[in-house]
Amino acid sequence: MEAGAKSAVVRGLNFHGIGRPQRTLESGEARYWITIDGFRKVLDLVADRPDIRISFDDGNASDVEIGLEALLERGLVASFFVVAGRVGSRGSLDADGLRELSRQGMTIGTHGMDHRPLRGLSPADRQRELVDAREEIADTIGRPVDEIALPLGLYDRRLLADLKALGYTAVHTSERMPGTADAWLRPRFSIRVDDTVETIEREVLADPSRRAWAWVAVKRRWKRLR
Repeated sequence: MEAGAKSAVVRGLNFHGIGRPQRTLESGEARYWITIDGFRKVLDLVADRPDIRISFDDGNASDVEIGLEALLERGLVASFFVVAGRVGSRGSLDADGLRELSRQGMTIGTHGMDHRPLRGLSPADRQRELVDAREEIADTIGRPVDEIALPLGLYDRRLLADLKALGYTAVHTSERMPGTADAWLRPRFSIRVDDTVETIEREVLADPSRRAWAWVAVKRRWKRLR
């Protein structure tokens, strides 16, 4: 990029579960499970927008059973962030599903080992969540894993420093705000069960005000100072 040039604005659109859950959901998780019809309508809304970056968290079985086909039908790609400790369990992706996503050109990242907050980890938990989880996923798909999505969107300056030191090339959060294409810390909008095409157009696709940009900057600064 030339000196002084601004990076393109992008919007991260994040899905979790689609259709009927096949596992017991965690507290508060149901609000992020959307209908198949709703999912397809969102994809149709954004399919022709080059500023949209699509992702999926948690590694649910619906990623392959529903999500992959819908993406391929529209010529779209996405990033899939997998909870390594769930791979092969009921309602979650298995190893073949992970490999199929990778084979179809999707980016595979980590969402930790146990879907727990990653702040304040002990040395043993840091190894398990930030290193072992990534290595297990990489071994399964046969290629390096260098992106992470933060469970519950929580982080602080120590965690970000750890992720930098471990060589992660992108860190995906849950701040409902656009970002820039070349950012290391990447905000996303998580789609919820009560979202509609209208709310997404208004809250996600519309250009944010300067005040909104400033508020996100304040929140990020506060998180990093903890």
